[in-house]
Amino acid sequence: MAENSVLTSTTGRTSLADSSIFDSKVTEISKENLLIGSTSYVEEMPQIETRVILVQEAGKQEELIKALKTIKIMEVPVIKIKESCPGKSDEKLIKSVINMDIKVGFVKMESVEEFEGLDSPEFENVFVVTDFQDSVFNDLYKADCRVIGPPVVLNCSQKGEPLPFSCRPLYCTSMMNLVLCFTGFRKKEELVRLVTLVHHMGGVIRKDFNSKVTHLVANCTQGEKFRVAVSLGTPIMKPEWIYKAWERRNEQDFYAAVDDFRNEFKVPPFQDCILSFLGFSDEEKTNMEEMTEMQGGKYLPLGDERCTHLVVEENIVKDLPFEPSKKLYVVKQEWFWGSIQMDARAGETMYLYEKANTPELKKSVSMLSLNTPNSNRKRRRLKETLAQLSRETDVSPFPPRKRPSAEHSLSIGSLLDISNTPESSINYGDTPKSCTKSSKSSTPVPSKQSARWQVAKELYQTESNYVNILATIIQLFQVPLEEEGQRGGPILAPEEIKTIFGSIPDIFDVHTKIKDDLEDLIVNWDESKSIGDIFLKYSKDLVKTYPPFVNFFEMSKETIIKCEKQKPRFHAFLKINQAKPECGRQSLVELLIRPVQRLPSVALLLNDLKKHTADENPDKSTLEKAIGSLKEVMTHINEDKRKTEAQKQIFDVVYEVDGCPANLLSSHRSLVQRVETISLGEHPCDRGEQVTLFLFNDCLEIARKRHKVIGTFRSPHGQTRPPASLKHIHLMPLSQIKKVLDIRETEDCHNAFALLVRPPTEQANVLLSFQMTSDELPKENWLKMLCRHVANTICKADAENLIYTADPESFEVNTKDMDSTLSRASRAIKKTSKKVTRAFSFSKTPKRALRRALMTSHGSVEGRSPSSNDKHVMSRLSSTSSLAGIPSPSLVSLPSFFERRSHTLSRSTTHLI
Repeated sequence: MAENSVLTSTTGRTSLADSSIFDSKVTEISKENLLIGSTSYVEEMPQIETRVILVQEAGKQEELIKALKTIKIMEVPVIKIKESCPGKSDEKLIKSVINMDIKVGFVKMESVEEFEGLDSPEFENVFVVTDFQDSVFNDLYKADCRVIGPPVVLNCSQKGEPLPFSCRPLYCTSMMNLVLCFTGFRKKEELVRLVTLVHHMGGVIRKDFNSKVTHLVANCTQGEKFRVAVSLGTPIMKPEWIYKAWERRNEQDFYAAVDDFRNEFKVPPFQDCILSFLGFSDEEKTNMEEMTEMQGGKYLPLGDERCTHLVVEENIVKDLPFEPSKKLYVVKQEWFWGSIQMDARAGETMYLYEKANTPELKKSVSMLSLNTPNSNRKRRRLKETLAQLSRETDVSPFPPRKRPSAEHSLSIGSLLDISNTPESSINYGDTPKSCTKSSKSSTPVPSKQSARWQVAKELYQTESNYVNILATIIQLFQVPLEEEGQRGGPILAPEEIKTIFGSIPDIFDVHTKIKDDLEDLIVNWDESKSIGDIFLKYSKDLVKTYPPFVNFFEMSKETIIKCEKQKPRFHAFLKINQAKPECGRQSLVELLIRPVQRLPSVALLLNDLKKHTADENPDKSTLEKAIGSLKEVMTHINEDKRKTEAQKQIFDVVYEVDGCPANLLSSHRSLVQRVETISLGEHPCDRGEQVTLFLFNDCLEIARKRHKVIGTFRSPHGQTRPPASLKHIHLMPLSQIKKVLDIRETEDCHNAFALLVRPPTEQANVLLSFQMTSDELPKENWLKMLCRHVANTICKADAENLIYTADPESFEVNTKDMDSTLSRASRAIKKTSKKVTRAFSFSKTPKRALRRALMTSHGSVEGRSPSSNDKHVMSRLSSTSSLAGIPSPSLVSLPSFFERRSHTLSRSTTHLI
């Protein structure tokens, strides 16, 4: 091959060779340093021709030959051998790669014997082989030939790239740029097989684990490599990942590191683990057992010797019921949830359960006492705070009363005041600066505390607590979820995070400013200071920030519940963070409801403050304005929420009704009522069909139940919606409804009504009759509601005059046997008749063309007796025509329906119009 071509220069000896020969000595250079376009270097090189050789089956693939014609360049390796320095015997080999034009057409090779004639130092040969298990491939590989697979050629042709150089046979690029390391494999044959496949797909293998390794392939969950991979967040894969990737080697756009494919073969957190649980409620234990199986583990009853881990609820269990064996890990529940959250088995040493009287725990407590001054007082204060937490009220989430010995801000006693706890030093990411801003060291207390000062102090305390709650939401939940480079990948999608937290950061910024202004006012207290001005100052900001969050709070709550059920890592994330003291044993949903409650709470406190403000105080009128501004904000929120909910209801209708017109979506339109009915006539659909009526303020959407539901709707964000259950029939403006008929109750007619409609394209009236199937909404209320909106649409004040009571016999309306077996069979026959009629319909062929064809056929046979074949064709046409002509009551056209009903309607409704 080309390695026999040697070039001698003044600086050293240069040879063209396959780098696999010199793997032990070659210093590899990145492709940024390739000698591409180096004129001085190329001039010293011999004239070497590049050539592609198609081996056996490869030469028969037309697609492969076509792709080769589009590739004009290939990468060629160059080895430069530096002469050894005096006193050193070793030579250093430096590999580089250059791009060279492919000037010689491809060659086909049928057998290995032809290789001797093709092997020449003047050529850089690249062999394309379709089967890397074939004997021909083995012969080429032993001869150190450069071998690639058809997917490499097709991929280069598709992307317009040169044929790549690889020191090993390269079948495809499914693992290109991936660096793999292996652990836990005892059988050498299996490991060699896996390594070979990785090389064939373009991957790189490293014996030792380091930061450059992109994936660890593990056959067990023990060992140093496994622990390092977990700590670095490196994906840990099963061997099946490589085998399945090799099975898809011929797919052009396939890449083994794509999340959807890779996640199927990740080593689950509890693989090789058998768990038991102690100290949990039955419901919680059942949930954890289900999660264990979902995460690849098993569980057994407490005390079983086969268990590898005992998960303990450390807040309840004070002593173990048995002496654990040395092989059993006794861990806290945080190990369980932490493993699920980071999608890998966490190290047990950090989460070992210790008894209350163990020397290890005593030592840790003593160390804590050395590092935290006044720790006894702090622990006593925390105990008192936890006791007070159980008696929290709606106005103030935590007790506002200040202990005389406190030396911190006025919010002392709040469990959420993270500025006074050691946890405040934890860096959760980039948070607003006001999160870490400390309060004033002390607050001057007036010699005689007025009632106004007491209320102002309570307002500040609740505001401070509220800001701390918002900071906790951001620091403990939002920032970690948005953080890049999470172990195991993102826990939630960005759109889900946005839906859950919404404008919480904006609300936090506004209330931080309000809290700071209140703090300055309290510290420099004077009865003449205006508190109302503070809220008037930020009223516009409150209008901007609150509606987006309050309006979509229910959606935020639903998203949390849905993600917690569907995503175990998010469930584990909540379990870990909600157990932290900063949350005060409250769930994320309970914390997120605080912004919804805050403005009414502030309005009550301002009202109380106004009562204790003297009439001559200028702040009296300012407080009234502030209260009015808060009411305007809440009114704006309620109005905006009403509009948002109305728009959401319309979108729900659009998603539920297949073929729903796009013009249903309108800013001035709102859904009024939904009614489930059964059609009693032949219009708008067959008798007995289930029909849903959606009453809007200006129109009526009529939809029937779909006979067959196919497929699902997938949003751009990947969220799957249920398939549409209804089929659109007609969107009718309310102005087309001329009369609403209340059909009297009889033995043969129950809960029925009808609509007398005048379509704009017809001259006759159309009668639409229905039977209500639900008793939740009385028929009388429904008809009054419908008439009121019809009257509003046509600008009439007398909505009652639109209702007319009629006998069922007058309009041939009855509900008898609507749900009987005979009725259902009749509807099935009608549907079958429809399908048969459509199957033999000539509607797809223009009638004129069909008539012309028949006339031509008739003219061609005129004057001679028809042949047997002609008779056969004519008989088929006649039989088809007769079948197509079968009258079907379910296929009556709209004009014929109008004509058939016109006499009855004209006779029965002359006095109505």
